[in-house]
Amino acid sequence: MSRKRRMFEIEMPDEPAEVAPETFPAGKEEKEHRRGPMATAITETAESTRDRARLEAQIRAENDALAQEHVRLKRAGLITDLIPLDAIDAQKLIRDRAAGPDYELTELVESIRDIGLSNPIRVEPAEGGRYELIQGWRRLSAYRQLLEETGDVEKWGRIPAGIAARGDELERLYRRMVDENMVRKDISFAEMAQLALHYAMDPVTEESDPEKAVAILFKSAGYQKRSYIRSFIRLVEALGDALLYAPDIPRALGLALAQRLDEVPGTAAAIRAELKNWDSRSVKDELELLRRYAGLAGDAESPAAAPRSTTPTVPAGKARISFQIQRPQGSAKCTASNGRLEIRLPRDFSAVDRRKLEAAVRVMLESLD
Repeated sequence: MSRKRRMFEIEMPDEPAEVAPETFPAGKEEKEHRRGPMATAITETAESTRDRARLEAQIRAENDALAQEHVRLKRAGLITDLIPLDAIDAQKLIRDRAAGPDYELTELVESIRDIGLSNPIRVEPAEGGRYELIQGWRRLSAYRQLLEETGDVEKWGRIPAGIAARGDELERLYRRMVDENMVRKDISFAEMAQLALHYAMDPVTEESDPEKAVAILFKSAGYQKRSYIRSFIRLVEALGDALLYAPDIPRALGLALAQRLDEVPGTAAAIRAELKNWDSRSVKDELELLRRYAGLAGDAESPAAAPRSTTPTVPAGKARISFQIQRPQGSAKCTASNGRLEIRLPRDFSAVDRRKLEAAVRVMLESLD
């Protein structure tokens, strides 16, 4: 008995050109890429740790760069802070300021009062939280004067100061002070000579000969100028504490007088004897006396000397006039002498506008001519 094969035709739908191969069992591939909660947490923690380490390294690098920049600025004296006046000492450098009134300081005080301090002083740290002044003596003096006049500790009790690192050589500090003053104004030969004397007297400096100190301090000056300073050293050594107006001595007079002091014994003693107890003398009086001893009597070289007048003058130091004027504020006591006019009145003249005060004084002086 034969069997017949039966065939069935089954129509299959056309397959698309690209069909993703089917995987068996279904869903197996997706299960292989799925991570559990623990694995995900570990991965995220590792990534966070790497990010944090990278950020911390960046912060450390920035801090190191800032620290190096701070040290550089500190060494240059460019780190500025408000320093209490009573925490600042001025003993490290012997200043080049001559005794007597400093009229430029008065102008500086008024300028700071009006517009403030434009250039901070310079200090370096000292022991016990104190500071040593290395630049800005006049600015510090102006602040102290303003504090004394006003009593305003909040406004004038502290001064802007650049804080320099310790370690600058003393010679360099002296040189910097000299250069600053020579740029600031035409410093006189007497002041330069006095500075050389102070430098030589300073126990910390290595040089004790003031004439050799000139070569150290005024290295940038010419040979001739250093020679003039050395001549003034002899003059200042002999008469410095007896003179009221040493910075006003012109170069020619100082050189001639220094030569006369060397050649004629007793000249210094004679000058001192005439100047003793003559506190009311003017610049003109003192320079005329010095010219007489230098053999330059009648020489009108000094710009401070007033033109000769045909009217008789009161002998220097011989006359003194006193009188009183009644004012709403009280009694104004006036004292006049050779080269000096003083008015005492219970009134704060510093509170008067500077321009108004200057105009009033000018009118008064012009009315006396």
